Amino acid sequence: MISFQKIFGKTDVFYDLLEASAAQARQSVQSLNKLLSQPADPSLNIDAFSATRREDKKITRQIDEALCKTFVTELEREDIEALANALYKIPKTVEKIAERVLICRERVAGTDFSAQIKHMGAAADIVVTIVTELRQKLHLERVKSLNEQIQQIEGDADKLMLDCLRRLYTAEKDAVLIVILKDLYDLIEKVVDRCRDAGNVVAHIVLKNS
Repeated sequence: MISFQKIFGKTDVFYDLLEASAAQARQSVQSLNKLLSQPADPSLNIDAFSATRREDKKITRQIDEALCKTFVTELEREDIEALANALYKIPKTVEKIAERVLICRERVAGTDFSAQIKHMGAAADIVVTIVTELRQKLHLERVKSLNEQIQQIEGDADKLMLDCLRRLYTAEKDAVLIVILKDLYDLIEKVVDRCRDAGNVVAHIVLKNS
């Protein structure tokens, strides 16, 4: 029997690359959570974040190259591209946060980011799960359940940001710190948004193929 995978290309390479990208996204979040927990630690620098973002960019390029060489894909080409782009935006946003924290690490050393860390970590874990299980042909209900969990985390992150801003504007007297923390709160919340976006893409793929 003729193998269409041999003729048209090995389709599971896209699952492998997407899973690798999701893992890089989670790694970047884990590194950021460590930095936010210990911003004054001199051993923590931008190198790890830049390396993760570059590795994810490399994976995204590999996906683009594989799409050019593969005539038939199990997933639609535009869906593969959409998910790859959504995943890449996670470490890209994380790197921006790390850059800002490292610029003003002494000023933010006393800020409690534990709630934000919890939200980002939970969202990144679900992204890895939902992308990893994509090749298993998840039932729609399972995907909807995972995606709803990310949506809930994103909603909780929105509420947390508003609470943090309310306390910041009413209690903080240092104008520079207000500007710094507002910027960080916005970007941190955006990391959860990026995870939600990735979950939405997977849900769309499964819905379309169910």
